[in-house]
Amino acid sequence: MNKIKTILIGTPEFAENIFCKFYDALKDRFEIIAVITAPDKPVGRKQILTPSSVKKWALENNLPVLQPDKIRKPEWVEKIKGLNPELIILTAYGQIIPQEILDIPKFKALNIHPSLLPKYRGASPIQSVILNRETETGVCLMIMDAEMDHGPILGISKLESLNPKISYTELSKQLSDLGAELLIKTLPDYIDGKIKPQEQNHAQATFCKIVKKEDGKINWNKSA
Repeated sequence: MNKIKTILIGTPEFAENIFCKFYDALKDRFEIIAVITAPDKPVGRKQILTPSSVKKWALENNLPVLQPDKIRKPEWVEKIKGLNPELIILTAYGQIIPQEILDIPKFKALNIHPSLLPKYRGASPIQSVILNRETETGVCLMIMDAEMDHGPILGISKLESLNPKISYTELSKQLSDLGAELLIKTLPDYIDGKIKPQEQNHAQATFCKIVKKEDGKINWNKSA
């Protein structure tokens, strides 16, 4: 059986954990031809250039790394076309993927999104679930389209009975582990044509924004 040529796209620990578990479980069936992640960023008081968690993992596994400043630039679109991937898997990347790239792989571009879609489409689903005191959340594996977190669903895993005092770090790790399990369980059946994608109910969609530093400002008129 020929391996499926796959590109992984992601940046933080959330993505690194998923990619690591996926690679360990399914590397006999999927060939990672490139790992795309954010450029190295200055960190700390000394502003030392630091690679993303995904880049560190990729280099440890001798996987080729690409770091576009803007993935929509024509030269990056052409480079990805030249790699001719059959599948793209993305989670927590930080840039919008243009339609020209989504159209390349025959098995589509898939996204692992940490919410129960169509709720909490957007950049901060984990933070929003905590702030809104939701009692459940989860992860979705979906086919990407031109709109944000809008495409048809291949699989869902729920996380119920959330601790109301759960931290972002703790919930992010739980959802990352859940996302890895969902990907490993669902992907082979999807590739074999055993799963029919389910359209989202777009009328029920809710959205969340990018969390910025100023969002942490305390309103002293509120109770503790």
